[in-house]
Amino acid sequence: MSDLDAIDRKIIAAVQSDGRISVADLAARVGLSPSPCARRLRLLEDRGVIKGYAAVVDQKRVGLPVSAFASIKLERQREEDLDRFAKAVARWPEVVDCYLMTGQRDYLMRIVVRDLEAYEAFIKSKLTRLDGIASIETSFALDQVKRAEVLPIG
Repeated sequence: MSDLDAIDRKIIAAVQSDGRISVADLAARVGLSPSPCARRLRLLEDRGVIKGYAAVVDQKRVGLPVSAFASIKLERQREEDLDRFAKAVARWPEVVDCYLMTGQRDYLMRIVVRDLEAYEAFIKSKLTRLDGIASIETSFALDQVKRAEVLPIG
């Protein structure tokens, strides 16, 4: 966003690294007093720049070690077909990321499950029951080399 000044960028960087930071600590880190800092933070939230706060959970430690990346090609790319697919995916908790793509595939999804049997059940009970899917190609992650929770605001 081009209308972010240096202080806004510092606030964003700080809360991306520590969503539980107190306003007093945030203010000290960005060089403001607490009241103006709280106002700026609230404004960033109100404008939708900061969409929310969440805990980063280790998927392996909660029993979901498998990440499957599924590339989906639809039979047709009409708006109603894209909308129907997006609405279905939004209801499926196993799908943690889904992107509408350019290129040969229409969607790329990351599906998180406990094991291969759970992935097979997801495919059979949900994904293949959705009308309009022409093909599904899946790749499984062997290891997560990097996952950034912090955007490079600069």
